[in-house]
Amino acid sequence: MSTLDYDFSNGVARLTMAAGDRGNALDLESTTALLEGVRGAHADGARVIVLRSRGRFFCVGGDVAGFAAADDLPLLVDDLAEMLHRVVSELAHSPAVVVSAVQGPAAGAGFALAAAADIVVAAESASFTLAYTRLGLSHDGSSTLLVHSLGLHRVLQLVLLNDRISAAEAQAAGLVARVVPDDELEAATETVVDTLLAGSAPAFAAAKRLMRETAERNPESVMRREALSIRALAATPDGQEGVAAFAEKRPARFGGS
Repeated sequence: MSTLDYDFSNGVARLTMAAGDRGNALDLESTTALLEGVRGAHADGARVIVLRSRGRFFCVGGDVAGFAAADDLPLLVDDLAEMLHRVVSELAHSPAVVVSAVQGPAAGAGFALAAAADIVVAAESASFTLAYTRLGLSHDGSSTLLVHSLGLHRVLQLVLLNDRISAAEAQAAGLVARVVPDDELEAATETVVDTLLAGSAPAFAAAKRLMRETAERNPESVMRREALSIRALAATPDGQEGVAAFAEKRPARFGGS
């Protein structure tokens, strides 16, 4: 089964993660499909890219069950982080305006994907959490994005306490542009898309570039540090215990070292 549905029409590329009822957990295959989808949008000359999900979840993040079964967890984590970072970088540097439509949980790398958009539209059911440290790992793909969007101490709460924020809280913090009932998410997203299509594509592309360069000129260097950190932690006893505990649905017993 394809992990991503791609549709392009009238200047809009719609990338739909197709396994939402199973969480859209990210592995190398599904993350590669996302990268190919974004590249396809650029090849088609998309003015707007919509990233969305079909089903109950937006994206629960990395495939932790796959992590637990890996022969070489640090290598797998490093490869997946590298692929995720390429997707985030492509979205950030895209001349198209990127819109994410989020329903249900956006967790871990799913949070990073949602926040990589220029405009976030959220259903009332949407929630956002990082949850990496619960696995004995550091966060990935989101340092620059979230610190500039939410502020340092709010992000530290998300990282250290594994807080979950609702769609309304994310809107109040400035991350989310619109919050609507779940059954109005598609219509609200299309309203945003129509507004963008009615504007000047060169002006939007220039404004996006200027704003993102002001926030962070080189997000790739930050993401590389993230990849090195999560790879190193995946090789530690705490990282391996955290992944195993998640897969076995039990509390982790961290050594604290």
